[in-house]
Amino acid sequence: MDFGLQFTHQLPRPWHDGAEHDLFAASLDQVQLADELGFAYAWVVEQHFLEEYSHSSAPEVFLAAASQRTRRIRLGHAIALLPPGYTHPARMAERIAALDLVSGGRIEFGFGDSKSRMELEGFGIDPALRRDMTLEAAEQIAHMMAVTPYPGHRGRFFTMPARNVVPKPVQKPHPPLWMACSDDASVRLAARLGVGALIHTFFDADEARQVVTEYYETFKRECVPIGHTVNPAVATLEPFYCHESADIARQVGRAAHGFFTYAVRHYYVFGRHRPGYTDVSRNKEQVEAALGGEVPIRGGHSIGTPEDIAVRLESLAAAGVDQTILLHAAGAMTHEQVTGSLRLFAERVLPRFECEDRRRARAEELAPYIEAALKRKRTVSAPAADEVPVCDAYGLSRPDLELPTIAQMPPATQEILLELQRLKALARELDA
Repeated sequence: MDFGLQFTHQLPRPWHDGAEHDLFAASLDQVQLADELGFAYAWVVEQHFLEEYSHSSAPEVFLAAASQRTRRIRLGHAIALLPPGYTHPARMAERIAALDLVSGGRIEFGFGDSKSRMELEGFGIDPALRRDMTLEAAEQIAHMMAVTPYPGHRGRFFTMPARNVVPKPVQKPHPPLWMACSDDASVRLAARLGVGALIHTFFDADEARQVVTEYYETFKRECVPIGHTVNPAVATLEPFYCHESADIARQVGRAAHGFFTYAVRHYYVFGRHRPGYTDVSRNKEQVEAALGGEVPIRGGHSIGTPEDIAVRLESLAAAGVDQTILLHAAGAMTHEQVTGSLRLFAERVLPRFECEDRRRARAEELAPYIEAALKRKRTVSAPAADEVPVCDAYGLSRPDLELPTIAQMPPATQEILLELQRLKALARELDA
């Protein structure tokens, strides 16, 4: 089983001057450390307006910076928001390709849409249409990265003429695709689309085994790839904190992830929010006081000693989970607590999960099903030159001048304008 880290850039109130700068600086130090320690993936969320819970609104900037401080770790969106109200699909294709170039071909492209009204309504996106928007955009983004030139699209949610979307990514035909999954239906959808499933925490190994089995059985029977290749894989997010002392692990980890759990519910389940004023951290404390106990962590977790965590993770690996993404920095954890936890995990737990043999066996098992899935896909190929309409590429602000008008200008200006008109005539003849 592979291991990744998830960066959410949480920042519970109260905030001090420079808090966000310190948060991002610490996160970059953490991804560099993760690369050195042997973690396989670093995932970064895209979320907007979710104060305290996530200040990660520009993951492409963080990933670009992280790419220059790392050498091996793969860098992923978990996830990029695809409804066109957030970002035009062509801009997303350009952004993913550019990240793949600056990282040397290490980008993983996870996508989704969000369920939070704070985000959806902030960008004027109809919640009822968000999934359809995402799927239309995801398919076209894959075409944009893989096909030269992109033949254009006239769809339900966006229309675009033929263009060659550049740059193209290092990874061909495009980086691996993943989709956020929050229920069984979306896991099956990811399998049918041939993309990896990014799943919330499993309660136990039995649930993990059931979901993994259903994903792969659906993939084998029904996959019609949304992209130009497939990425059959199941990854799960796991609340995490590792310490030699079980008591300290529980005290630090449960407090931090209790905040994470409460903030998730605030923004996605029951919360009401006054932007710029609602104090989510204080509200959590008041709720806990009223309930007489901590906010319980949602689902299972890897909070404990190295041995406790290894037992939990071995059960997930045995259930067939391909990757566990450790939510390594949550709530008010300090940078020192985070890095200490990562170092201890890398020393005592990570070596127990060598996975080359299992990865090879999985690839051999899936090879015929992948071949069959790719045959089911309707191919989209580059149009021939005479099928691509010629379009005006020049600016619209300078109309042609008539010769009598040019003759009234200074000789030097006349020479420049006449040369420009000759150049234009020759160029447009070639372009036609």
